[in-house]
Amino acid sequence: MHFLKGLKDSIWSHFDLFIGEAKALAAIFMIIFFAIKSYEMMSGDKKMEVMPLLRPFGLAMVILWWGTFVKVIAFPTDLVALQTEQMFESQQTLVNNLRLNRADLMVAVANSLYTYQAQAEVAEKESDTWYEQAWDSVSSTVKEGISSVVAPLMELKARLTVGMQLLFTQLLELLGIWILRIAVYIIFLLQIIYSSILIILGPFAVAASILPAFRDSFSTWIARFISVNLYSGIAYLIMYICGLMQEYAMKSEISKYQELVGQNGTGANIEKMAFFATNGILSFGTVIIVFLIGAICMFTVPSISTWIISTSGISSASSTFGRSSTLVVSGAKKAAGAVL
Repeated sequence: MHFLKGLKDSIWSHFDLFIGEAKALAAIFMIIFFAIKSYEMMSGDKKMEVMPLLRPFGLAMVILWWGTFVKVIAFPTDLVALQTEQMFESQQTLVNNLRLNRADLMVAVANSLYTYQAQAEVAEKESDTWYEQAWDSVSSTVKEGISSVVAPLMELKARLTVGMQLLFTQLLELLGIWILRIAVYIIFLLQIIYSSILIILGPFAVAASILPAFRDSFSTWIARFISVNLYSGIAYLIMYICGLMQEYAMKSEISKYQELVGQNGTGANIEKMAFFATNGILSFGTVIIVFLIGAICMFTVPSISTWIISTSGISSASSTFGRSSTLVVSGAKKAAGAVL
């Protein structure tokens, strides 16, 4: 995260790449704007109004103080990101402690399985010698009794082969947590790229909004910039919620591990241990699933940001289209009534 913050500050420092071009464009648009307003007042279509004439000067001041203006607009979203980051870090500290406790219990489970596996191998060798002697010297009834003793030992040995299971478990958990981390990095990189493009090219949107035809371009830029800057705060909030889910998953698996090996990892239950070893992995899968769910939730950050600050403009365009359609329909009805 420190690398991403440094990258963001480094890119944002190039906000003035197109300030000169935007100033020239704003000057041209101001001349056009004042020419249009002058013609409207000279022809009598519009009365003299001072406030609309001050708007281009205000927009020009925004371009002149573009760096300061961007920081002011980004300040509320930075506060949200700072608050949610503190929430995430406090939760992550708790999750890390639980992860260490869970790792110790997993090691205790593996050690117990290795111990029982070694005991099973010793019992197998002893039973082989015993079985060969019994095969030559005892009756078939005794042979059947020996087989009934040896068979469970051989089955126990097969079930307690845990080396590959432990490796596979660790690989699965490592894959899950790296998928989550990659999703987080992608969202923060998208936020940096989008916001940088908006900052560098934003002065053109301000200059274009001087003309009446592009009057909404500046407000649209502000909405999009705030929406993109909310990515960080929303991402930290989602990671905080995922941290709560991880806490629940960790505690759930810790309680199950303690049931297998005892509170201190010294009272292993061999029957439950052997059954647990047949699952294929030395994990209950809850933590891995939570990692994957967190990665999926991270990709919803752009959509969630538009819930807070709408940037599509579809609603306003739809309402304008609806009003225009109503006027056209009513006009057509009046014309048809006049003809009839």
